[in-house]
Amino acid sequence: MKRDLFVEAERFPLAAAFTISRGSKTEAAVVTCTISEGNNAGRGECVPYARYGETIESVLGQIEAMRGAIADSMSREELKAKMKAGAARNAIDCALWDLEAKSDGKRAHERLSATAPEALTTAYTISLGEPDAMAAQAREHAHRSLLKVKVGTSDDTSRIAAVAEAAPNSRIILDANEGWSETDIVKHMLTAARHRIALIEQPLPAGQDDILRRIPHPVPICADESVHTAENLEELLGLYDAVNIKLDKTGGLTAALELRDRARELGFGVMVGCMVGTSLAMAPALLVAQDADFVDLDGPLLLARDRETPLAYDGSQVAPPEPALWG
Repeated sequence: MKRDLFVEAERFPLAAAFTISRGSKTEAAVVTCTISEGNNAGRGECVPYARYGETIESVLGQIEAMRGAIADSMSREELKAKMKAGAARNAIDCALWDLEAKSDGKRAHERLSATAPEALTTAYTISLGEPDAMAAQAREHAHRSLLKVKVGTSDDTSRIAAVAEAAPNSRIILDANEGWSETDIVKHMLTAARHRIALIEQPLPAGQDDILRRIPHPVPICADESVHTAENLEELLGLYDAVNIKLDKTGGLTAALELRDRARELGFGVMVGCMVGTSLAMAPALLVAQDADFVDLDGPLLLARDRETPLAYDGSQVAPPEPALWG
């Protein structure tokens, strides 16, 4: 039976401006891919990322270019061979997973494990700002067990101290988004250690990773922009202690599972993260995150409105998706 493709750009306003070291945004701009076959349809969502040269238009074009292959019932493995890792492949791959589940009545998680997925504790993200403003955000969310704090300036010592003191009972991940340099990283690492930070994410620009081999790691360091897929993961040994798996980087759930398994084989810690998207983007990532050391799937908590049949968040706990949403 021939498969049909429908792809569209959608925009979801944020509850408040979201700021990282590279800039601010006030909405989540996503691309949604729907693949139908007969009476069944599967959906996938991706977030084009300018950091990797992606735009809404380029991702829409990449997905449209696969229309013929999708109509011919291209498999997920064939998709992986035909498209490079990135947002477009992610949307198609997750739509194919969902279509398979809808078509044969077997939930996506059942293809991976006999054990049903469980609710997980996700980090909640504190946006980059002046120390007092960040402390106020942290204080508001100090009841949460895990916070992810955006940093990435040349002087983050006061920011680190402010959020740690405002949320003394929360574990804290610092995400520098490539914003530190060789001249300030040791200072920031030692400050983080003094304040019992749990993890530091991508402190240096991708490509400058070798600096990490020459400095102490008093706090574990997690690769984000420096890791995309399982290929060449060995090159990060001795540089990073953990890797952040995002489906928009790996190009889908299929490749994300491969990256997770290879990371475990090599002894890396595993974090599962997200772009700022809706529950539809988080749902497949929850399957990868079932045995992760850190989970950062709070995108929907940052939105002013989410999808219909959204993921159920109870404080920092996020439950697996209902079939009406995905999988």
